[in-house]
Amino acid sequence: MAPRAETVAEQLLLEHGLLAAPVDLERLAEACGVEVVPQRFEDGDVSGMLLREEGMPAVIGVNTVQAAVRQRFTIAHELGHWALHPGRLVIFDRPMRINRRDSVSAMATDREEIQANAFAAALLMPERLVRQHVSELTPARRRDPEDAAKVLASIFRVSAAAMNFRLINLGLAS
Repeated sequence: MAPRAETVAEQLLLEHGLLAAPVDLERLAEACGVEVVPQRFEDGDVSGMLLREEGMPAVIGVNTVQAAVRQRFTIAHELGHWALHPGRLVIFDRPMRINRRDSVSAMATDREEIQANAFAAALLMPERLVRQHVSELTPARRRDPEDAAKVLASIFRVSAAAMNFRLINLGLAS
């Protein structure tokens, strides 16, 4: 499940020449034909959503009420749905496909949500770049996982918690 998400994320980054941290998500979305629309959502529980309509560019709505690092993860998560999943059919005034990120989906109990989270982590914190930046840390910083996660989080423009999970998942921290 996650290996496919990692592979697709890495392919997108390479295909679009995004080889340094932090990943320029807006540039990537634009290159993929996906429009990112920052919006204050009335439902504060919703982080973002992906709308797809036949013959129209996909649109990612992202909740501007949330922290910038959360917005970046949400955009990456929705790009994961765009790249990996066909979406769920929802009826508005015409048929559209939608994926929505909220507190339930953030818990990642659904297979598609787990894949989209793995994709987002791989997109924002590509393994090759994380390993490179870890190797550039001072020995003292490498010995302090909390400090390392904070330093790397600022480089990759993600939360320290997201970076900590990524370091653990890559076997670079315990």
